[in-house]
Amino acid sequence: MVKPILIAEDFEPDAKLLELALKHAGVTNPLFFVPDGHQAVCYLKGEGIYRDRKAFPLPGVLMLDLKMPVAGGFEVLEWCHTQPYLEDLMIVVLSGYHELREVNRAYQLGAKTFLAKPMSEGDILEMIRTYPGPWQISKPGSSRSSAS
Repeated sequence: MVKPILIAEDFEPDAKLLELALKHAGVTNPLFFVPDGHQAVCYLKGEGIYRDRKAFPLPGVLMLDLKMPVAGGFEVLEWCHTQPYLEDLMIVVLSGYHELREVNRAYQLGAKTFLAKPMSEGDILEMIRTYPGPWQISKPGSSRSSAS
């Protein structure tokens, strides 16, 4: 069973660019979007509007912006770190942060990798090569236009 990707990103243009980069890289996992850290935790818990696990299945990947309203990415990382049922969740931190302290803190809290925004299709492809497990990839070239 292919697990979806949960994208927690409050800035819609960044979410759309990430969606496009994943598509161009050939990733065909279902994508779910939440606008803040609180909604990300609700989704992962299966609470509220995310209660129906058939409609909102547990993701295999969480792509998590660090700077979000309501609850930030570090709060989500801290919560995920305490949930045994999420130990196989691949967490990819997305941020404009470039300080080593922030990167190290994200890794200490369970992030598998860190992508600086704005990320490119090449960044996504490198991540897929490095961490091949959770991605469903279409056949080479099938999702790319001839203009790429």
